[in-house]
Amino acid sequence: MAKERVIIMGAAGRDFHNFNTVFRNNPDYEVVAFTATQIPNIDGRVYPAELAGELYPNGIPIHPESELTDLIKSLNVTQVVFSYSDVSYNYVMRKSAEVMAAGADFRLLGRGETMLKSSKPVISICAVRTGCGKSQTTRAVSDILKGMGKKVAAVRHPMPYGNLVVQAVQRFASVDDMDEYECTIEEREEYEPHIVNGTIVYAGVDYERILRRAEAEVDVVLWDGGNNDLPFFKPDLHIVVVDPHRPGHEIRYFPGEANLRMADVVVVNKVDTASEDGIAEVLKNVKALVPDATVIMGNSPVSVADPDIINGQRVLVVEDGPTLTHGEMAYGAGVVAAQKFGAAELVDPRPFAIGSIKATFEKYTTTGTVLPAMGYGEAQMRELEETINATDCDLVVIATPIDLGRLLKLTKPSVRVTYDLEEAGEPQLAGLIAKTLGM
Repeated sequence: MAKERVIIMGAAGRDFHNFNTVFRNNPDYEVVAFTATQIPNIDGRVYPAELAGELYPNGIPIHPESELTDLIKSLNVTQVVFSYSDVSYNYVMRKSAEVMAAGADFRLLGRGETMLKSSKPVISICAVRTGCGKSQTTRAVSDILKGMGKKVAAVRHPMPYGNLVVQAVQRFASVDDMDEYECTIEEREEYEPHIVNGTIVYAGVDYERILRRAEAEVDVVLWDGGNNDLPFFKPDLHIVVVDPHRPGHEIRYFPGEANLRMADVVVVNKVDTASEDGIAEVLKNVKALVPDATVIMGNSPVSVADPDIINGQRVLVVEDGPTLTHGEMAYGAGVVAAQKFGAAELVDPRPFAIGSIKATFEKYTTTGTVLPAMGYGEAQMRELEETINATDCDLVVIATPIDLGRLLKLTKPSVRVTYDLEEAGEPQLAGLIAKTLGM
């Protein structure tokens, strides 16, 4: 029988994992290309032979997704596998229409073929959208486990934006490790809070190898999800975070609803700043889809070292980039803090944006009067720096998970906003985790 000729549509994450687990050593398939979107500057590369295996001695080219229709036709593709996340159902089905019109089948891979089994207990923290609060929930779970005397590693959803061979298996135990791997702002935002909190972080490309490395040195593996993707490891306890600031999104985005339907525990986050109607709608949908899941209500209180510095100031708010872009939020913790602590005005950064930062605003029109902290590489970091310094404001309010002031040369005074999960009422995560671990 002729081999299925496959294109994997991705964004430098789930696409590589799907290839590694389903296609890499499978003689029934020939993956002829990856396509790339969502993340800047990840196309034009090659998935290297060192990672692709003996069936692919020349590696696999990575093309812009804009070339998808032409690639299907020119490469005689019979099957296209959609392999990225945090997109609406309408978006997914429009892509399926493009694929089918070009002459190929459209495919989604589920949990059965792609989840790796660990020899250690796995607790996964995922979400229904980007920006729900996965990272702060993962930090809270890590603290609980360490309080139980358990050694923990957080394995982060992939963010391999550089040399894929070098990034195949990454271990981060210090800030210096991030410097060694030349991590982007986006990577540092996910890794640094764990590292500062004393938790080892693993990430990379080959998650079979990553899992075996991690489970060799810890008692419990934490899966720290990206976007609203499914975990790569089979969880013993699957925690899913939902956001009442975006009610209804938990049932309208791929694969967030699948995450929700798999949930053992649902954390309804940000209830301290969400509307009652938003909370009620989310709870209604959770009950309808996963009536047996345990629901935990969570606050996400914001704090700054010196709140008085914000009062009366014209502020530029810098928020987490993906939350504002494909997460489609118009604001985040920085706006909440600016309003809470009496900012006189939120300064619009759009007139001052340059280069790729300006292009980001043009592409993601739902972004409000805030600046997404885009930092996928050195050039974009410098454009972010120039945009901040050019903005006519009194103060920069930085609400990213890391202190940008340490990476960028800012010419304006700045203040950093931090936020953590605060469980409200009963039940609480500690009891559920203890039960899962048989304690």
